[in-house]
Amino acid sequence: MSPRLRRARTRCLAVLAALPLVLALLVGVQPAQRADAADPYTGYLMVHFIGEGSRGQQIYFTHSKDGMRWSDLNGGEPALLSTVGTRGVRDPALVRSPAGDRYWIIATDLCIDCGQNWGDAINNGSRNLVVWESSDLVTWSAPRLVDVATGIQGKNAWAPEAIWDPASNAYVIYWASNAPAAEGGTKHQIFYATTTDFRTVSASRPYLVPPAGQEVIDTQIIEAPSSPGGFRYYRASCLNREIVIEGSNSVLGTWTNLGNLARSGFSNGGTPGATNVEGPMWQQVNGEAEWNLWLDQYATGSGYTPATSTNLSDTASYRKHAPADYSLGTNLKRHGSIMSLTAAEESRVLAAYSAPVNRLAAVNVDGGHVRHAGFKGRVAANVSPAEDAQFRIRKGLDGVSGNVSLESVNFPGYFLRHYGFAVELQRNDGSGAFRGDASFTPVAGLSDSSATSYRSANFPDRYLRHYALELRVDPISSAQDRADATFRVVS
Repeated sequence: MSPRLRRARTRCLAVLAALPLVLALLVGVQPAQRADAADPYTGYLMVHFIGEGSRGQQIYFTHSKDGMRWSDLNGGEPALLSTVGTRGVRDPALVRSPAGDRYWIIATDLCIDCGQNWGDAINNGSRNLVVWESSDLVTWSAPRLVDVATGIQGKNAWAPEAIWDPASNAYVIYWASNAPAAEGGTKHQIFYATTTDFRTVSASRPYLVPPAGQEVIDTQIIEAPSSPGGFRYYRASCLNREIVIEGSNSVLGTWTNLGNLARSGFSNGGTPGATNVEGPMWQQVNGEAEWNLWLDQYATGSGYTPATSTNLSDTASYRKHAPADYSLGTNLKRHGSIMSLTAAEESRVLAAYSAPVNRLAAVNVDGGHVRHAGFKGRVAANVSPAEDAQFRIRKGLDGVSGNVSLESVNFPGYFLRHYGFAVELQRNDGSGAFRGDASFTPVAGLSDSSATSYRSANFPDRYLRHYALELRVDPISSAQDRADATFRVVS
């Protein structure tokens, strides 16, 4: 989250249109929120956005094995793009079902500097959250909008987060809205609603309402029953110029103020030598009775730094780290969440999002490369923008060993597939028909054995080829056909 709220009623929270507020409220996933029989955790996935502009305000994935040293996935490009609402998203939360068989990403529907400014966002912003759904962390649904703020007269809906609540047998979604305040006017406060499917939600209700003169945007809950202190849940919020820690034994129950992190060297209240921070993001260390609370050093623009503790109730126990103790990859990490991964989840994520960027050069067209234009496949030279001719060669969506699928770099989740034997770039809808149409079997080049040809997986008598520079899947019979169906993989 960017520097913001600097000269306001509270250090972390005041919302002023003149300040570059970066929504915060890190949406997170609770490590305990999985089936008891799930495999041990072996790594971590961070979801986040990276900055302003239409490209920066999308969903990015970052991976870590140890939780301290992180590597950008998908070549540093977005893993998901919003095509709804403002067509930009911030502050994503990654949520796992208790059974571990379903995942959701929920995010703020907001795109600053893409036709919307901070004044609009604060006083007349989107009342919707953006939601994606997946069964494997790799194939995601199209984004959809869920209205959570209209019923509370909210002027926006920022920085959502969600946690499974066994007492309600539902997920509790909570977020910040600039809504009518008891003392008059409006201010940002936290509201909640319940849902079982992230499609329909209950009526929205107040959740965390700060005292008069204060506002709150940043807050995140983690389930940590093994932490000493007698609480099952812990909540970190940016309140009254401090990072405040609270404990509770019920998501929707009473919360106990356990203190703030000023004694640990994190404060926005002028404590000498303290680091000014906001945007708390929890992470349990896999296999350890230890937790990291990542905090955004907004005042210096240095990004996140972890505060580590083995007792979340003891606010004096959170310890700082030297910069050499951790690294966050190339992209700037702005408000998101961290989820621990099982070995199976980690394997799927790395296989899908670690593939290198390649181009397919047509062997018989000088300078020609496979590209998409207007979501149609074709071969062209001097492609601009260059990303239109860049693809990641994924494991085949049909799941057949050795098959591949071609995913667009600048439209993540979109693959080349044949439709009526013409080749188009379409979003993976998860259907069996799509998986078959978007899968190909690489074979030795039909006109040059040092190159590659791609046989259709579901029409094995046809090959990917260009005809009058348009991509098709056709039977091959002549020398010209064989040349048109032969490509060389290049960087």
